[in-house]
Amino acid sequence: MQRPVQPVDPGRHPPMQPLTLHGYPRAIVHFDGDAFFTSVEQTLHPEWKGRPVVTGRERGIIACASYAAKALGIQRGVALHEARRRCPGLIILPSDYETYSLFSKRMFDIARRFTPVVEEYSIDEGFADLTGLRRVFHASYEDIARRFQQAVEAELDITVSIGLSLSRSLAKLCSKYRKPRGFTAVPGYHLHLLLARTPLDKVWGCGPNTTALLAKFGLHTALDFVSRPEAWAAQVLGKIGRDLWQELHGHVVQPVVTEAKSAQYTVSKCKTFSAPSADHDFVLAQLIRNVESACIKLRRHRLRAHTLLVALRQKDYREDACEARLDRAAAATQEVVPLAVRLGEQLYRPGAAYRSTSVVLGRLEADGGRQLELFADGARNEKMERLAATVDAVNAQFGKHKVSLGTALQLDRHIRTDRDHRPWRKTSLLAGETARQRLNIPRWAVSV
Repeated sequence: MQRPVQPVDPGRHPPMQPLTLHGYPRAIVHFDGDAFFTSVEQTLHPEWKGRPVVTGRERGIIACASYAAKALGIQRGVALHEARRRCPGLIILPSDYETYSLFSKRMFDIARRFTPVVEEYSIDEGFADLTGLRRVFHASYEDIARRFQQAVEAELDITVSIGLSLSRSLAKLCSKYRKPRGFTAVPGYHLHLLLARTPLDKVWGCGPNTTALLAKFGLHTALDFVSRPEAWAAQVLGKIGRDLWQELHGHVVQPVVTEAKSAQYTVSKCKTFSAPSADHDFVLAQLIRNVESACIKLRRHRLRAHTLLVALRQKDYREDACEARLDRAAAATQEVVPLAVRLGEQLYRPGAAYRSTSVVLGRLEADGGRQLELFADGARNEKMERLAATVDAVNAQFGKHKVSLGTALQLDRHIRTDRDHRPWRKTSLLAGETARQRLNIPRWAVSV
């Protein structure tokens, strides 16, 4: 049920004037899945509804906590052993990102039934522009947003919180105002009421440093900030300050972007071990597996990389990294692996226990026409590219990493713990499915 923002006590704040008399010159919605990962798990396992559930078993720290778990003080980022101490009956699950992605896609598909202007901001949140659609639906913007919220809950059995206002920043602020299953709609003539009760550290784009800086000028709420002239905001914070001032005034600085975020600036792959390892061969094998996975993604997006960064993180979270340039832009695994091995050997410290390896391929370019290089071994390079294409074709038919480098044999040398437990969907297979190849549908754990 919609609850309008109540007027602020005039005894605590000076008299306020509306920032604008317009209702919705533009109507922007921000929708945010409530405890999205655990909500999906509870949908697939109805017996867990209302119980404290967390995901992140494979990482050793909590990735997402249900609201029942949050009520016990268990938040994202808490170590699992600490969470178990606080709640002995806690249900701890490995993250099943494949299933979460399926629910995410369905949620965005539902949003596009109401408007074609939908932006997929992350796996569990997005923006939608409803401007001008009242005539189409014969309903107010608030009613249209509510219909979307109700459709998600009815069809997916998960809840989303909705924020409706004049700009992206305001809509995101509204969606956070009441959770879970919240609905906050703030038209232009009520903006000053919302901003007066919003601390600056709750504003999208105001980090700790920005908040501390503005506090030195006696600004503590969003209304304090927007009450200053735009030129002052630009002088103190630069372009970011000007854009933030405009967005909080209800002006659209960044429109809702419908195009998929296909521009890749880097491709990275990281693997956290279930138990720290001081085994040289295992650590290097995992690093090479990261390179294989990163190169597969490069080829899938028809990209090539110029640089490679390698990082090894120890048990105490100290990390060593180094970066080097490839001889030429490449996407073939065999071209990148020799450099990765050299960098990994330089970083590896005998006796140190490592908890993760990661690689980042950077300075990407499209895999279009290639200019012949004067001193390049053209025949060798072409052979490696053909080999990579063949490996991709085999893996596409039989599953990722079915064909891989021989170092993969060392991956079974790691110490197995309860954190190696795989998501339920990967162990509860339908007829004909394999651990690597499954139908793109979730599977409910219900008895009929």
